[in-house]
Amino acid sequence: MIGFRPAGADGTTGNGGNGGMGSVALLAAHCDDLAIGAGGSLLTVCSARPGLRVDALVLSGGGTEREDEEHAALAAFCPGADLRLTVLKLPDGRLPAHWEEAKAAVEELRARSDPDLLFAPHPGDAHQDHRGLARLVPTAFRDHQVLGYEIVKWDGDLGRPQVYQPLTPEVAEAKVTLLQQHYPSQRRRPWYDREAFLGLARIRGIECHARYAEAFHVNKLTIDLAGG
Repeated sequence: MIGFRPAGADGTTGNGGNGGMGSVALLAAHCDDLAIGAGGSLLTVCSARPGLRVDALVLSGGGTEREDEEHAALAAFCPGADLRLTVLKLPDGRLPAHWEEAKAAVEELRARSDPDLLFAPHPGDAHQDHRGLARLVPTAFRDHQVLGYEIVKWDGDLGRPQVYQPLTPEVAEAKVTLLQQHYPSQRRRPWYDREAFLGLARIRGIECHARYAEAFHVNKLTIDLAGG
């Protein structure tokens, strides 16, 4: 549940001025998934909440150049955050065959974190690794607000998301710049370019009356209208 707490006299809210949000967790099957799916939202939330704790788990890419890319990228996408990133070595494209290892990793993340918000893949994603990880999330994070990010790709699996985070033009441009800067291993992919990233952000922006936005899927949404 995302808590909304009354502002104090100085305009701040709970959790040391972090707007009722003390920590965020990030889950991804591959290096760059988080930056593509939620990079603008991470820039937004971390810039607004210095010192925010961010626990991140990526299941594949460990021990390769992709791990180095991910560490540098998430440090840039989470400015000022208390970032704790783990990159594992599960084989790309084989998560269903490594279900027990993936589940244990997700449960370990839950054991060391109790986030106010979790970014993860969504179950409608066509990639087997993304979809499999999304199905593991509720087995460990049962009482947490989960935002399922989307990743544009050739599968044509973009759906109808329910939650939008508007992005300022500056944040949208920063996201694209950081994606190009920190993931040189992905530049050869035909969908990995400025037009694709800004194009989707522009469409999602239209859908929520903003210039740009990132959109997310939710299975359940719990609100606290009393602010308690």
